[in-house]
Amino acid sequence: MTEQQQLKQTERTYGDWAYKAIAKHYNKFIKYEKSVLKDKDSENLHQMRVGMRRLRSAVSGFIPAVDLPSVVTPHHIGKIAKILGKLRDIDVLQETLVTGYQPYLSQSELKSLESVLKKLKKERKSAFKAVVKTLESKSYSQLKNNCQSWLDNPAYQTVAAIEIQQVLPDLLLPQISYLLLHPGWLIGVEIIDGKIDIAGEKKIKLEYDLSLTEEKLLHDLRKVAKKTRYNMELFKDIYSPNYSNYLQEIEEVQEILGVMQDCFILENVLSENLEKDVLTTMPTFNKMLQEKRQQQWQKWQTKQEYFLNSAKRQDFRTTVQYPL
Repeated sequence: MTEQQQLKQTERTYGDWAYKAIAKHYNKFIKYEKSVLKDKDSENLHQMRVGMRRLRSAVSGFIPAVDLPSVVTPHHIGKIAKILGKLRDIDVLQETLVTGYQPYLSQSELKSLESVLKKLKKERKSAFKAVVKTLESKSYSQLKNNCQSWLDNPAYQTVAAIEIQQVLPDLLLPQISYLLLHPGWLIGVEIIDGKIDIAGEKKIKLEYDLSLTEEKLLHDLRKVAKKTRYNMELFKDIYSPNYSNYLQEIEEVQEILGVMQDCFILENVLSENLEKDVLTTMPTFNKMLQEKRQQQWQKWQTKQEYFLNSAKRQDFRTTVQYPL
């Protein structure tokens, strides 16, 4: 019996897949809880945060199929994940500054960077205290206990009994439509006679300077791409390889936009902490930052063109409509 045949026997219905997803991501974040509290390796925090984010996506995506306790909601899970995320963001900032920039800076720039790192260290202490308080709180304990109670004795809605292949398009297509219709794809693109013109003369150059509004749009697109990826990954075993190709493209979009967002955050953090213009205070750092932004913008334009291509969009929708 093949692996796919085994999957069809053991995880046949909408409810089966809901249970699988919720159990998987619940067990993942629980696995790292004690290690996060010990605070010896930032990777533990990253893995716990990912587990909670994926659990939130799973609960949100499977709401029509499951009858969960009132405290097990995307909102409740998201509040805890956000607190973990603040600490994780500081860890990433520190690591990026130390490994990606510090070795290449002049002595004067190193002094400026050191002052920023000291402030981040203080912020991290406060953020870690918030994480400890959250993981020792009554609301977090209730979330865990209620998740475990449901896994021990799961309850479902009527639709959960339907075979997964019958409901998958209805489950995934709304999220994919939300991704494809996101206004972030249209930054710097002209629409002529109702058609998208990507290769026109006014196509954004590599040195394009995003406005605050456009920056927020791309950041939001990244979040939508991440949610779409999480939802799609749950079902890649029952789709053709073409489905995995689109999943990979979405992951790359998420990564590119993530690096771009990190560049904006780095620039803002340094400007706020130094209370000076980064360009004049840290010219080497600023040059490296701008080069990275340009590299990512070039990659972004390739993905933008890919996902705005009408044939690709139609093939993407068709692929999702026909699970194995």
